[in-house]
Formats: sequence, C-alpha cells, structure tokens
Amino acid sequence: MPRLSDTMEEGVLAGWRKQVGDQVQRGEIVAEIETDKALMELEAYDDGVLEKVLVGEGETVPIGTPIALLGDGSGATAEATAPAPAAAEKPEPEPAPAVDAATDSAATPAVNGPEENGSVGTKPKASPLAKAIAREHGLELAAIAGTGPGGRIIRADIDAELAKEPQPEPQSRPQPAVEASASAPSPVADEDVEEIPLSKIRKVTAKRLTESKQQAPHFYLTSAIDVTELIEFRGNLNERLQAADGPKVSVNDLVVKACATALRANPSVNVSFAGDKLLQHKRIHLGVAVALDDGLVVPVIPDADRKSVSEIATEGREKAGRAREGKLKLDEMNGSTFSVSNLGMFGIEEFSAVINPPEAAILAVGATREEIQHRDGEFVVRKIMRVTLSADHRAVDGAVGAVFLQQLTGLLEDPIRIIA
Repeated sequence: MPRLSDTMEEGVLAGWRKQVGDQVQRGEIVAEIETDKALMELEAYDDGVLEKVLVGEGETVPIGTPIALLGDGSGATAEATAPAPAAAEKPEPEPAPAVDAATDSAATPAVNGPEENGSVGTKPKASPLAKAIAREHGLELAAIAGTGPGGRIIRADIDAELAKEPQPEPQSRPQPAVEASASAPSPVADEDVEEIPLSKIRKVTAKRLTESKQQAPHFYLTSAIDVTELIEFRGNLNERLQAADGPKVSVNDLVVKACATALRANPSVNVSFAGDKLLQHKRIHLGVAVALDDGLVVPVIPDADRKSVSEIATEGREKAGRAREGKLKLDEMNGSTFSVSNLGMFGIEEFSAVINPPEAAILAVGATREEIQHRDGEFVVRKIMRVTLSADHRAVDGAVGAVFLQQLTGLLEDPIRIIA
C-alpha cells in the first residue's frame, strides 16, 4: 500500500483493474486506492504478471502492507512467499517454548519467506489492522474464520465477530474471565441512535483540524466590506464574458483573486510556521474549500496571483466538480499557501475558519446583506459582506494581519484594482 498523500496512514483497496494472470506493464493502472483525500489510481512499478492478490477489494490496510505479487508468470514468486503448512492442526500457545534449531528444522517444513505475523505457519494469517482491533477487544484470532485472500483474517471478519455478542471494554492488562450472573441485565442498543462510521476524508479532517486548533494559537480579525461596487462590477464583467463565450465569474472568484493580489503585496502572510523558523513562500497557491457529503477537501489554484479572474473561475469550478466526484489528483490538493472558505451561499453572515496546516492563515467569507448606513449626511442602503481572517500568531502578528485585511478591503471596495 503506497503513501499517496502526506497525511495518509492507511488506504482502502477500492478495486482491482487487473486480475491474477494478467500481464502488467510499468505505468499501467492496476488498482484504485481510496485515500484520506480522494480515489487514486495505482500504477505498476515494474513489468510482469500479476501472480497473486494479497488484499481484497474493500479491505483497509496500513501503508507499506503488500497488496499483490508481481512475477514472471511462472508462479515462483507466489510460491516463494506462500506460508509453509503448519506442523500441527492446532496452533501452539503463546509464548512458544525455545526449540533447538536442529530439532525445529526437522519438525517444521522450511519456508522461503516469513509469515506476515512474524511466525512460521503457527498462527492464523491476519491483516495488521485486524490484529490491532482483535488485540484491543481481546479476541482470539485462532477462533475466527478468515474470508480474505488465502483465508486471511481481515477487518470485516473482526467486525462480524464483534457483532455476535457484546464485547467488554478494552483493558490495558488481561483480566480473569468472570462468568456473568444469570440475573445480570444484558446491554440493549439505543434504537434512537444510529452509528455512522467516519469516512476516510472526515477522519483526516478531524485529525488535522484538531491538531491545528491545539498547536496553532489562532487569532481572528473581522472586517465589514462594502461590496456594492463589487456586485455591480461582477454583473458587468459577466455580461462581457458571456458575450465572448467566457466563464461566469462568482463573487468568490473575485475574492480569491483579491486575496492573491493582497498576498503579493503582503508576503508576510504567505508563510508557514516551522518550529525554529518561518517558511516564506515565493509563490501564491490559493486553496478553496469545497464541502462534500463525507467531509471537506481543498483544491488548490496554483499561482493565483498570475491568473485572470476568468481563469480562476474556470479552474476553480472544474476542480470543485472533480472534488465532488472524488477524482482530484494528489498534487491538486497539496501545496496551498493560503485558503479561502466561503459559507455565504448558505446564508451565514460571519464565521471563523480553522487554519489549514501548514498554512498560517485562512479567510472566512460570509453572505452579502443590505444594511443602512449614514454617508454624506444621508442614510443609504449598501451591500455589506463580512470576512474574518484566522491567523497563526506564531507566524503572523496582529498588525501584519490587520494590514493584509485592510488592503483586501480596499481591493474589494474598488474592484477595478483586482484585475488591473
């Protein structure tokens, strides 16, 4: 199982494109892997024949776990890695007594490779994840029938075993078995509660954002921006673009471009905190948060300051669509130096976003609302949009963030400067 993202710890083998016995060429797609961010295609590293599949479809395994064997078609690779038959039908108890090497070699057939669990044919085969869950719940692997390749015990087998009867809470030390009293009430599941397993994306989102809030001291700056001129400017721009068969530009596209322009003028915000130093990013790569049914992903628009608003609109819409289909490539979600999160389309007027590490800041954009203001001796109705900058105080000082937000406000209130 390859590491396909910087935060990936395990992957789901979503599907095999090749079957056992198929010829495989280097660079050819052999399988689909569901990572913590997207569905990725796995390319073969070498030429050969797929001799054996070690991980079935739908199975989750940690990175580094062998998932298949590639050989010359003779089957020698699969045979060399196959476990030798056990000396006895019943597995030996743990820990096994020391055995003289000569006696051991006579009693147990030789093998060319170690078992995945570290023993020589005396323990049931199980995936590392299955072993961990079994150990946590005190289950004996020898009593569980494996349904994976070659009788291997997979997570689904452990889950099925746990579903048979209520299991005790995991304990750090083994406790003596106690026979339940006949009068003791059995636990009853709450019919009003449904357990929903976390998706890969939501697991990683929860982990990364928890680490962000725990490690990065957030501070927040909010500005109320008069976007009356911006809304009118957008309407005129879209009329011109549509007349030329161009893309439709959203308010968020203009905000993204304005952020990129402000970052170019304020490079002190385009940084990352790295322990005893700051990383000053020379290029401006904007992440734009996209909400999915099972989590959040952040497609990246590289070099956003060098692109026109129409280019940002086209690229952003195309990547958001593929993000919802789970078809974004890994490099399209990595490398952002600043992010924008917009909940205005849901009517949210103001909110504070959590910084997307390793970035040092993120802008939260709210909805546009008409408000009455007093200007030049009279009351007027203006369109107001509130934005909040969340910044990592280890990397960005309050005054630096305030200057950035001040310049961003100036760009959005005088929108011709965004495209100038």
